[in-house]
Amino acid sequence: MSVEQRSASKAGKGAGEGSGLKKIVAASMVGTVVEWYEFFLYATAATLVFGKYFFPSTGNELDGIIQAFITYAVGFVARPLGGIVFGQIGDKLGRKPTLQLTIVIVGVSTFLMGCLPGFVDIGYWAPAMLVALRFIQGFALGGEWGGAVLLVAEHSPNKSRGFWSSWPQAAVPVGNLLATAVLFTMSSVLSSEAFLGWGWRVAFWLSAVIVFVGYYIRTHVTEAPIFLEAKAQVEESKAISYGVGEVIRKYPKGILQAMGLRFAENIMYYLVVSFAIVYLKSVHKYDTSSLLLALLIAHVIHFLVIPQVGRLVDSWGRKPVYLVGAIAGATWPFFAFPMFDTKNAVIIVLAVTIGLCLHAFMYAGQPAIMSELFPTRMRYSGVSLGSQVTSIFAGSLAPLLATQWLKDTGSWVPTAIYLVVACAITVVAVVSLKETKGIALQEVDQADAIRHGLATSSTSKG
Repeated sequence: MSVEQRSASKAGKGAGEGSGLKKIVAASMVGTVVEWYEFFLYATAATLVFGKYFFPSTGNELDGIIQAFITYAVGFVARPLGGIVFGQIGDKLGRKPTLQLTIVIVGVSTFLMGCLPGFVDIGYWAPAMLVALRFIQGFALGGEWGGAVLLVAEHSPNKSRGFWSSWPQAAVPVGNLLATAVLFTMSSVLSSEAFLGWGWRVAFWLSAVIVFVGYYIRTHVTEAPIFLEAKAQVEESKAISYGVGEVIRKYPKGILQAMGLRFAENIMYYLVVSFAIVYLKSVHKYDTSSLLLALLIAHVIHFLVIPQVGRLVDSWGRKPVYLVGAIAGATWPFFAFPMFDTKNAVIIVLAVTIGLCLHAFMYAGQPAIMSELFPTRMRYSGVSLGSQVTSIFAGSLAPLLATQWLKDTGSWVPTAIYLVVACAITVVAVVSLKETKGIALQEVDQADAIRHGLATSSTSKG
């Protein structure tokens, strides 16, 4: 048996469920925690601080929040560009070096955000510099998610890929949890004036510490055998290509399916964790510390639920679990906002928590499903492009549109209808998928080789 065949055999079996795979999962998770700590730190700060600090006062609190959300959306616009650039790098050079680079870029840009002067100090230069740093942050994050989930998915056993690859997804609420915890602590121990003046900066400066930790851990991971085999084949044969251009030409349907999967999930998440804060703070004048505490509790439960849904993805199948999330998610605003209107702390926490649990039914299975849509030689590009382009039309606009509708109508109903439409689009995307529970990534590569004349069926079997 040749070296390539042995590598392919290992790839089909995964890294096993021992310490080797757990180490890879930990490395992926730590880096993802770091990057999403910083990304969601911006999301929370945009709601609580940036509208007042970086923009001129208009007399309407929602105007500042809307302006802050516009700068927030810039990061989402940058993410597809990052997905294209880092997807190309990741498919050519590897998942590991790409992930090391992205974590450093995000860390530096976030630290510098904490150093920016406000509007009263330098006028419109303040939001301009904020936008520039936000763009850089989003650009790097666009290459982070695909690499982190693929590092695990390509090492995972076929029978449990849904479970293991859901752990990087579970790292996202951990990053959000840390960001919320730091802001909650600072807002609790400081006066409102001190928190707005300098307290929020501490959370951004702390990113420098955790970036070092994440970078160090990522230096100790290895590439999956199936990726090393695909890389060797690309280098040896001029007939085999890789990257963004190749995946757009050969797998446009896969990209559209990935975008459809992401659409409702991305919108729902930012309605739950961002717009819910806006609604409670602007409509019911809920205090900042109580809002952050509610999110802390919800993030903990979200973290615990995601891997369990990952198990369901392996046992029930990819499509049934995702459909549960998309259909049930459409109902969330119709009971959540009336629960918010009670102004009861326990009921508010329950509403946010239910929203994140429903979101998990879509979110947990994404890495497994998307990794099974594309062959190894262009998987990083396909996954990054499909997931990150969607964020421009989904997560970036969701809190902005919802806040504008709240300002114009005073009602949450337009936002509820918006989510229903988004969930319908995602349901169509899920129905269009083939069920891939338990499939070997080798099979995806072999089917790709046969389909595009890179191998024959007899060759692939041999």
